[in-house]
Amino acid sequence: MKRIAIVGGAGRMGQILAQGLAAQGDFEVTALVDVHEPHDRGGAIYVKSVDGLDPSNVDVVVDFSNPESVVATANWCAANAVALVIGTTGLDPVQRAAVERASASTAIVLAANFSLGAVLSERFAAQAAPYFDRVEVIELHHDKKVDAPSGTSLAAVHAIVEARRSAHRAAIDEPTTRNTLEGSRGADAGDGVRVHSVRLPGLVAHQEILFGGPGEGLTIRHDSFDRLSYVPGVALAIRSMPDAYGLTVGIDTFVR
Repeated sequence: MKRIAIVGGAGRMGQILAQGLAAQGDFEVTALVDVHEPHDRGGAIYVKSVDGLDPSNVDVVVDFSNPESVVATANWCAANAVALVIGTTGLDPVQRAAVERASASTAIVLAANFSLGAVLSERFAAQAAPYFDRVEVIELHHDKKVDAPSGTSLAAVHAIVEARRSAHRAAIDEPTTRNTLEGSRGADAGDGVRVHSVRLPGLVAHQEILFGGPGEGLTIRHDSFDRLSYVPGVALAIRSMPDAYGLTVGIDTFVR
């Protein structure tokens, strides 16, 4: 029975994780960490910061909070040899470097998306990438998301670009020579692969990867209709992460 502490435990995602992980049967959520007191503790203790945690009562910390908190969490986990699963996106290079340093002392999984469907769609996109002339990505999220484009779309683009380069496909030329509105063609995320970000109330997390070739197209779409969709991936990460120190980026290696 692994004992779990959730940083960001008062937020919507934290509350869903607490309930979903506790229902797995092989996890016990022992603590919720947040500056705000959680609406539902579910039998877990509440502390305002990771410094209030008892490391002897925690096997894994799960952090779905904000980039600033992630650094404090990673440092605490490294100092106490407690494993860490990070679902927070939008880390800048300094924050990412802090996580990497912490992974020298404990096991850390850092993923942009814990939806198993999102991981599989990225894998399928990488398989398709060498066979089509053009590809663009449309990512759609709720209007409270502060970063754009999403970490999920950037991971998908990276996989697509690497697959195209491995197949010796050239960078995609931009056919548009006149933009009536600046930025209307989205952002070039690498080798001419365009990413378009949509933010609307009512959405959760959605992504379309559109491929085009002579006379045909292929669309790979994934939808997370509820944050509950992330629970199986977080559970898989906890069960599959290495026992020793080191950084694992993404959960794709755990999905077989």
